[in-house]
Amino acid sequence: MATPFILGVGAIAAAVAGRSLLRGGKGAAEQWVKGGFKARMDRKEAIAILGLKDGPTLRNRLKDAHRQIMLANHPDRGGSPYIASKINEAKDLLDKELKR
Repeated sequence: MATPFILGVGAIAAAVAGRSLLRGGKGAAEQWVKGGFKARMDRKEAIAILGLKDGPTLRNRLKDAHRQIMLANHPDRGGSPYIASKINEAKDLLDKELKR
């Protein structure tokens, strides 16, 4: 009676350990930036919101990154209106800076 129970617990422990190794040991919560949004958005935060890297290709990737993120977070598809407004604010800020 105890042997099947011990084998079951061992199998579960092995599965959990294997899963954490495959994921690289980093939890999903650790991948996000700590804290909330800043009161006034700056360039660094806008780039982080859109998942871009600062560099010469920023202008080319801005439109595609905004489109992909808005498709996933649009309020008409169940997304948050607040998050959508922050995504749009990030795009507008970067777009305005790049046009200078």
